Amino acid sequence: MESFLWNVLATVIGGCILTFLFFLIREKCFPLPDVNGMWHLKNITENSAYNPYKGMTLGYTVILWCDGNKVSGTTEKVYECSVNGEREFIGTNRCRGVVEGFIQKNYFSKDKIVLHIVEDGFGRESTYSYELDVYKKTNTLEGRFSTMVADQDGYTTWSREKF
Repeated sequence: MESFLWNVLATVIGGCILTFLFFLIREKCFPLPDVNGMWHLKNITENSAYNPYKGMTLGYTVILWCDGNKVSGTTEKVYECSVNGEREFIGTNRCRGVVEGFIQKNYFSKDKIVLHIVEDGFGRESTYSYELDVYKKTNTLEGRFSTMVADQDGYTTWSREKF
């Protein structure tokens, strides 16, 4: 009976030590990507139900903050290059938006960030969806976006530095 209790105690202590080691490895070797702070993003429309939007480039400034793997933030539209020309948005001419999303931690491939942005555009709200891959070495996010505005989708690049 005494041997059985020692075996159970050794198993419990070994399990606790192993759990602590897995926790340390996860937190120190494989942390969540740091996406807190200011980002500059560029959307390039590849497909749209409205032909003048094809090839359009939109620029935004985004501020993100994280709580665990949950991502929140705000956006402002700052740039547009379309068939109507190139223009920057300043002050009250900027459209604001609200960001919600999450970080998907992957151990054997790139981490992903999924974001949903509701933009209070001129005349109506619009919704954007982003699926981004995290590139830690270059400190960038790249991926695809889609929006209900004229059924657009395309490529997006996020950087800490202005484009």
